[in-house]
Amino acid sequence: MAGAIEIFHVKTVADKKRFIEIQFALNKADPAWVPPLKMDALELLTPGKNPWFEHGHIDLFIAVRDGKDVGRISAHIDHLWLDMPAEQGGGRDIGNWGLFEAVDQDVANVLIGHAEGWLRKEGMTKAVGPISISIWDEPGLLIKGHDHSPTVMMGYHNPKYEAWIEAAGYGKVKDLNTYELDITKPFPPLIQRIVSSGERNPRITIRKVNKKNFKAEAELILSILNDAWSDNWGFLPITESEITYVGKKLKPIVFNELIRIAEVEGEPVAFMMTWPDLNEMQKDLNGNLFPFGVVKLLWRLNGGFSGKPRVRTMRVPLMGVKKKLQATRLASQLAFMMIEYIRNDSVELFGASRGEIGWILEDNQGMVSIADAIESHVNKVYRIYGKTL
Repeated sequence: MAGAIEIFHVKTVADKKRFIEIQFALNKADPAWVPPLKMDALELLTPGKNPWFEHGHIDLFIAVRDGKDVGRISAHIDHLWLDMPAEQGGGRDIGNWGLFEAVDQDVANVLIGHAEGWLRKEGMTKAVGPISISIWDEPGLLIKGHDHSPTVMMGYHNPKYEAWIEAAGYGKVKDLNTYELDITKPFPPLIQRIVSSGERNPRITIRKVNKKNFKAEAELILSILNDAWSDNWGFLPITESEITYVGKKLKPIVFNELIRIAEVEGEPVAFMMTWPDLNEMQKDLNGNLFPFGVVKLLWRLNGGFSGKPRVRTMRVPLMGVKKKLQATRLASQLAFMMIEYIRNDSVELFGASRGEIGWILEDNQGMVSIADAIESHVNKVYRIYGKTL
């Protein structure tokens, strides 16, 4: 008969490493799971390294039964979320939990209940999760798409978690979808005509980013993003320190050909960012860069001696058009032009054959229409849940 479940409060660096190891222990047998780099997982939880802590605070908990770690959870409050308008999902009384793992429903119930208790003590009356740990990190629980591995910076969860979370009284708040497509095939004739028309328009310029001007280009993309996404559900402005942090971490998978900026009469008004799927390159490293993982990863990132990685999948994590152009034909035209140019270079220069776009809010009609027009289909669904405490 199983013993009582106790909750251990994470405090030290050693405790955080123990917290990280639980994810490895509970998922290692799942062939679709991709082990994160342990150094990145630790950095995520470390104030002074992860700039999320400039506007959020967190506690981490481990479930222990019969002397064995059997689950984990975070409970946290993002002060930017508290300031988010109610129509976008925010509120002064909304806290989050995430980084959830459990061996069974009994453990899940205790962990979620403990996180809820922490949020109540912090004055929260509603819990939204899983958010691990920012909306810009790994939001939502994977409820569709367990048959294939996630792409870079996308989460993966045991399919049993859906029923366990719902049994704890949680209901759907929002679904976030990813779309996949075969990028070796040309787009439908209508899209090709739209692209060709844009190429004849002297007002339009679609340019590659210049990685040599990384800071300036990142700031430009951030300014477009914060304008383009500002009315979206769940939107939290990305701070300058966060863009610097993410930029530094992801700089090795930034390539000029895979990020485009659209200009109209010289004004930057839209962008599209694409990354080679880093998960393909690090899946067999089991989270460890040392002693030999770093050499393998660098070799793969550089495609041997070619300077470009050879990957099957490209992920489009971010795309945006300034609000003043949204819902116009020009906005769609710019989007299709950027997608086509990046699609072509992804195949020709990186050997990719598959694209993944997202996440995309289920009710973002503009992006859903674009995804439908290029004949992509939903391959993964991440659900964000909510509950009144």
